[in-house]
Amino acid sequence: MMRGILAARKILTSKAASTPKGFLAVYVGENKKKRYMVPVTFLNQPCFQALLSKAEEEFGFDHPMGGLTIPCPEDTFVAIASQLQ
Repeated sequence: MMRGILAARKILTSKAASTPKGFLAVYVGENKKKRYMVPVTFLNQPCFQALLSKAEEEFGFDHPMGGLTIPCPEDTFVAIASQLQ
């Protein structure tokens, strides 16, 4: 399990400012927001859709980071993303 989480973190974290084709940039974290790149295929997954619903409830269309902000702990996000890989 830990190996999968570490692999997901490495895949999802990107230092690049641009978003590669087929990916979506999201900001995750409770206090300090960290930028992650997620494959657009995640948009079809029920657990990722639940995160998007939570973001919609909290922020609507006004995301403070200028991009999609997902209001959950970073560890929770990485665990969900590792299951979707």
